[in-house]
This record gives sequence, C-alpha cells and structure tokens, in this order.
Amino acid sequence: MAAEFFARLLPGVKALRDVSLEEFDKRCSALPEVVQKRCRHVITENARVIEAGEALTRRNLQRFGELMRESHASLRDDFQVSCEELDVMVELATQVDGVYGGRMTGGGFGGCTINLVQSQKVETFKNTLLARYEKATGRRAEIYVCTAGDGVRILA
Repeated sequence: MAAEFFARLLPGVKALRDVSLEEFDKRCSALPEVVQKRCRHVITENARVIEAGEALTRRNLQRFGELMRESHASLRDDFQVSCEELDVMVELATQVDGVYGGRMTGGGFGGCTINLVQSQKVETFKNTLLARYEKATGRRAEIYVCTAGDGVRILA
C-alpha cells in the first residue's frame, strides 16, 4: 500500500527502499498511522543496514552497536514485533560493561536477542545478564556464544 502510494507521487519509486526519510516525512500524514509506523521502520532500517556496513568497514563497533539499539527500538515501536521479555533482555544487555549493542533477532514476539560483546568481557556478560534477567522476569535465559565466520564461500 505504501509503496504504491509513494510510487504515484515520486518518480522512480518501485519499493520503499526508493523512498528517502525526508520524502516519507513530507508525505506520510496521508497514510493510516499503522502504515506510517511500518514504513518508518522499513525506511530507517534500510538506512541503518547501509550505515552498519560502513561502520563495520571502518571497524567502528561503537557506532555499529548504536545502530543495533536503534534497530531494536524501531522493531519495538514502529514495526511492533517485540515483546516485554525481549525488550528487558536488550535493555539489561546494553547496560553490561563491554557490550556495544543488542537487538532482537529472528521472528519477533519472543525468541532471541543478539548482542555484540567485547571478547574479553563475554563471561562477565553471560553471568551478569543471566542473573539480572532472572531477577527482572523470574525466567531463566539461555546464552549461546557465537563468533562471526569468514562469510559465504564454496566448501569442498
């Protein structure tokens, strides 16, 4: 609906990725509120992904972490796919020393968060977050420590 709306108004728009935040802000009031929220998430998330790639190229983990937190807030507020447990997990995780950022991941409405943590702080992060999360929610969490791989390649 929104992509069609903007395509009628702006030349070259085929998908929401073609709409700038500035153009969205100028015209979004003509859309229903829930559609505005979903569009805002898609448009700002596209911009965050591009900036996140640039931050990683520059090895700017601080900025990458900020973008993770912004992404979670957008998923929570505009796309409305988070839940209280995920919000608590992200909030508590980002308060632990050595954490650059965190956000929900997967399908939403429960599930998992992903957190970028300094490697030398992982054990402290795990212990601190598990204790704080159980205290805050009465639920036990599980933490899986992962590292990034080399990316896509052909395996022989």
